[in-house]
Amino acid sequence: MAYNIALRSRIKNVVEHWKNTTEKKMFGGICFLLKGNMFCGVYRDFLILRLGEKGAEEALQSEHARPLDVTGRPMKGWVMFGLEGFQTDDELQALLEEARDFASTLPPK
Repeated sequence: MAYNIALRSRIKNVVEHWKNTTEKKMFGGICFLLKGNMFCGVYRDFLILRLGEKGAEEALQSEHARPLDVTGRPMKGWVMFGLEGFQTDDELQALLEEARDFASTLPPK
């Protein structure tokens, strides 16, 4: 199954104005990187976010979030949000900013 192109466009509209971000096809989806570190992406109809272990634990309190697991082994510090978890652009931007803030703590690649 291909990734949700409309979701990719919504993300792109937010992050294209951020410095040091790039876009890359990975894992059958599309990912966005900050200084070489992946911080978000689209897998099928899900927004994937890198939030770190603490941030992911907090995000999983949302009924629309679940651990990122596309291989049978959940990735620590990552979550997947269903589309109903960020219906407005403001909700999407807030989630993306959380992921960007976490990724900005990582050393550049």
